[in-house]
Amino acid sequence: MDDLIYLIAQTYIEDNIGQLIPSESSRAVWAHIQSVTRAEWTDAGERGLQPQLVAITPRVNYQGESIVQIGEGKSAKRYGVYRTYMGLDSDSIELYLERKAGVADGNQA
Repeated sequence: MDDLIYLIAQTYIEDNIGQLIPSESSRAVWAHIQSVTRAEWTDAGERGLQPQLVAITPRVNYQGESIVQIGEGKSAKRYGVYRTYMGLDSDSIELYLERKAGVADGNQA
């Protein structure tokens, strides 16, 4: 089953006193969400990552965003994209997602 996810790009804008202020833009796209494999969980865990999910979406949907939000409102959860995979014979891209510090949920920002 496909879910509506939000691909979020972060940029930084310098204010009038030189501070970098984060700014976000998001796009809603459809993706198939699934768990990471045991092998992925183990390999990524050995590198200090906390893999959670894989979002599979058509390649044309992804433009290098670093955050994926699943859900809306208070139930929304944000994940960081720690790697991507594009199969040679597929039009899809796999976004490997992890929960991590610094990626606040939408209701906490």
